[in-house]
Amino acid sequence: MVQLDAGQRSTLTWAGLAVVLSSFGGSVLILGLPAVAADFKANVPALSNLGSLLALGGLGAFPLATLADHFGRRRLIAAGVAGFSVANLASAFAPTIEWLAAARLLAVCFEVLVGAVATALIVEEAPPTHRGLALSVLAVLGGSGLLITIVAYPIVAPHWRWLFLAAGAGVVAAPCIWRLLPEGRAWERVHVSSCAIRLILSRPWRFRVGILACTTVLTALVLEPAGLLYTLFASTTLKLSPTAISVVIFLSGAAALVAYLAGGYLSDRFGRRVPGAALTAAYTAFAGLGFVTGIVGFIASNLLWSGFASAATPVMGAWSGELYPTRARATAEAVGAVAGAIGGIAGLQLVGYLSPRLGLGPGIALAGVIALGGAAILLLLPETKGKPLPD
Repeated sequence: MVQLDAGQRSTLTWAGLAVVLSSFGGSVLILGLPAVAADFKANVPALSNLGSLLALGGLGAFPLATLADHFGRRRLIAAGVAGFSVANLASAFAPTIEWLAAARLLAVCFEVLVGAVATALIVEEAPPTHRGLALSVLAVLGGSGLLITIVAYPIVAPHWRWLFLAAGAGVVAAPCIWRLLPEGRAWERVHVSSCAIRLILSRPWRFRVGILACTTVLTALVLEPAGLLYTLFASTTLKLSPTAISVVIFLSGAAALVAYLAGGYLSDRFGRRVPGAALTAAYTAFAGLGFVTGIVGFIASNLLWSGFASAATPVMGAWSGELYPTRARATAEAVGAVAGAIGGIAGLQLVGYLSPRLGLGPGIALAGVIALGGAAILLLLPETKGKPLPD
């Protein structure tokens, strides 16, 4: 059993709460997308454009994440929770799809910020031999936010606005996180760099950041459209009901829960490099395959997609954290969000272009084929398991 001191327990508790709130609000649009499309009479190209706009939130998170390397982790996590909670409340009252898009853009910016800084904080504060396990616990907490949406939406469907109202509860939690989340001890020990961006552009960091960014761009080509348009495809093409869709997502979540812990164990036992590349290849393949194999293939592929992607989460989180210097770790994590935004926008626009010509499912599957290249280039990175964090 892993022994944590009081500071580590408090860090995991309050950073975990921030991730739960982020995941809850961030998943409402995915579950409620068919109802949103019906309310605003939006077609697939329009929804692809909406998703492309939301992906820009990763770009907005980048300058905020650099502040975490200068002013600490605690303040930025608390500010991020306050920011996306206010945006959730604004989403609940959206009179047009343009209003909703603007509110969700703001929310995504702060959700990405919280995810990047919380990951950096947990990597820095976890016991060195159990970083993968610590990140798997953080991932499980994030999954619980999705679980809340999965359980709640069939009860209130098609009233998606009610869930955004509930997701605004973070405005109450943000002051508690500000006050009770300990500042990162690893960050306090290092000399803060005058320019975190300049640091990650120097050797050897620029190569590492570049490889992970390229992988993120390629995998986002399929993950962004598959994730955003998942419920729309299931309801319009496969004719599944909201309850059936939630059941499939619930089963995927159950598979994810086990996979998160398995991934953390694999990462701490066998390293980051080979498991990271193999799991990335697996979930990328199944993310696209489910959209061209009928109902049975859709369900089976989504279970496998969820399982492999969840197992990869703590592996990649630990690996990326160990590849980056503490003085610029939050900034480097945010580079991944920028890369995800670029890849996500490209993927959504590609699917939006292909959908009227090939169909929604084949369009997503084709993006998945292209995305497989992201797994192969991970093998260019060094193994970091058990090594001290670079300052």
